[in-house]
Amino acid sequence: MRAFVFPGQGAQTIGMGKALAVAYPAAKEVFDEVDDALGQRLSKLIWEGDIDTLTLTANAQPALMATSLAALCALQAEGVALKTASFVAGHSLGEYSALAAVGAISIANTARLLRIRGIAMQEAVPVGVGAMAAILGLDFEAVTAVAAAASQGEVCEAANDNDPGQVVVSGQKAAVERALVLAKEAGAKRAVLLPVSAPFHCALMEPAAARMEKALSEVEVLVPILPLIANVNATAVSDPPTIKSLLIQQVTGSVRWRESIMYLAAVGVSEIWEIGAGKALSGMVRRIDRTLNCQTIGSPEDIAKVLMI
Repeated sequence: MRAFVFPGQGAQTIGMGKALAVAYPAAKEVFDEVDDALGQRLSKLIWEGDIDTLTLTANAQPALMATSLAALCALQAEGVALKTASFVAGHSLGEYSALAAVGAISIANTARLLRIRGIAMQEAVPVGVGAMAAILGLDFEAVTAVAAAASQGEVCEAANDNDPGQVVVSGQKAAVERALVLAKEAGAKRAVLLPVSAPFHCALMEPAAARMEKALSEVEVLVPILPLIANVNATAVSDPPTIKSLLIQQVTGSVRWRESIMYLAAVGVSEIWEIGAGKALSGMVRRIDRTLNCQTIGSPEDIAKVLMI
């Protein structure tokens, strides 16, 4: 069995998806649809802009979704049907890409939701108040204990359980900085602040969760063609009201990526195809379960390679 997975923030690069749009009309149509939905030439920013502007959360989130959906449409143009996969999953914003891929949310609505989500997450906490840090070499339970000890009445939480040796903490800057010290004392190989603009996936994002609840209440979510492995509970979901609820919870909740991949392996998935920009998820997957076969689909060359398998 196969699963399609979709990357999150951090994978963005200038020029991503352009070769797909040139080679495949269906891929170009995705970028055009996102541009129209946002009333902005986002594609021009993606292909010709500067990386600092692209990396702004409100731009990066719809841009990465557009690139993922363009790659998927190019793959489908070559005859690889969506139903060659049995499940989809996405890392943080990638969950929205996954839902657009399986027809639960239209591409236009997904673009608009991600623009709202990006702005809401950025505005939830004043710049400089929050921080995130990657802890390498400790498991999720150990980092959860470190975060609890570091909080001292402030917010500090394990935000991303990426793989067995990489967990991200998020919260108020002083608490996160305390967590860096405690993590090293607990035996972490590395503990470093991340260059992010806000403390995602922690309780400080409550204002953003409220805004997403309102935005999602105005959007139709359909039953997906394939089940989604949700970030919040690391299990398969297909019920539209449940999907909406989990998307709201996801803003403040942990991204349980390690458990999501373990779930896929447990139900018989042997191939993971990363659809979109970068290769970060494939690296995580290999560290979680080396028996899983990973492919990255982000360029015409990647598509040609998988067609030969």
